[in-house]
This record gives sequence, C-alpha cells and structure tokens, in this order.
Amino acid sequence: MTSEQNSIIENTITFVKKTLKNAEGGHDWFHILRVYNNAKLISESEDVNSFIVALGALLHDIADAKFYDGDETVGPSVATEFLQTQNVASSVIDQVVFIIENISYKNSLNLSFKVQMNSELAVVQDADRLDAIGAVGIARCFNFGGFKNRGMYDPSIPPNLNMSKEEYKKSDAPTINHFYEKLLLLKDKMNTSTGSRIAAERHVFMEQYLEQFYAEWDGLK
Repeated sequence: MTSEQNSIIENTITFVKKTLKNAEGGHDWFHILRVYNNAKLISESEDVNSFIVALGALLHDIADAKFYDGDETVGPSVATEFLQTQNVASSVIDQVVFIIENISYKNSLNLSFKVQMNSELAVVQDADRLDAIGAVGIARCFNFGGFKNRGMYDPSIPPNLNMSKEEYKKSDAPTINHFYEKLLLLKDKMNTSTGSRIAAERHVFMEQYLEQFYAEWDGLK
C-alpha cells in the first residue's frame, strides 16, 4: 500500500476504536482487530486489493444491524460518510460498502439473496467467520447470549436448522442452539484455502467443547 493508504488505514483504526468504545464485547474493537489480523493472514495467499480488504475488515461491523433494530443501512452509511472525509475514491468506497452489505451469515439464509462473490469479500468474510468459531467464537457466543439474557441450554428447545433470515434475526433460542444453527456450519462455508484450514482446526475444538459441556450438564464428568 502507498503511504497515503497507510495513513487512511491508521485514521480508520482510530475512528473504529472511538466508535466502538462501548460496544458489546463480542462486537467491539478487539473483534475488529482479530478480523483485521485474520484478513491480513488470509490475504497472503490470495490475489486481492489489500487496501480494500483492510478497510472492509476494519469497517465491516461499524454499525452492526443487530444493534440498530435490524436496520442494515446504518453500517454502509456510517462507513461511506467516514471514508468520504478521508477523500477515498468513490470506486473504493463502493467496494468497501459491498463487503459490509454482503458479509453477514444471515444473508445466506435468504434463498432469494444472491451475491456475486469477489476476492476481497471472500477474504473478509472468511476472516469474520473465523472469529465466530473456535475458543474465541465460543466466548463471543456466550457473551452475546448473556447480553441478550438468553439461557445457556434447554434440552426441550431443539435447534432450528431451517430458519429464514427473518427468523434468524428474531431468534431468542438458548445459546447452545446457535452452535448448530450457525457455528458448526461455518467450516464448510469458507471461501479460501487458508480460511478452510484454520476453520477445520477450530471446528474440532468446538466439537470437543460441546462433548464436555453435555457431559458436565448431565453430571457425567
């Protein structure tokens, strides 16, 4: 990247840190930083525009719709306004907004939703999904469940494996259900070879965690 692009990245980091200062723990600056680092790692093996990947990773959750009454226009709007203050080219802004609009897992539940995947979105989406699985993913899952005052587990409430996008957004099911409704499905939805390799390792950890969880729940260990 050029020195000007690096300066914009630094300004973006400052902006995101300030904006997400009081965010829920699973969607705060440290989530963004992990996704940013994941994206840089994955990019090493992909032919991508590193500037767009960096901006997309840093701004992908600048205004997550789940914290704005489901309004999916807020994030793209906030990102656009900020990038315009940095004199970022409109063509770059359009591509960053494209990432923000299409990165979410819930969009894949909308059968009428079709997106033309590009390399930059593929990298940032994998980077974001990696942070949803493994040890950190488990911690984020329970943190958000607590934030929403959801139960941890209720054997009488089975996971819903055929949710629509709207059902997914409105779900208040126990946290353990989310493993089956999303987390354990991500391994097979990765876009890149690096993302797939890391996801496979984290997937195994989640399976081991669930085995231990149920054993403790039933008083077997």
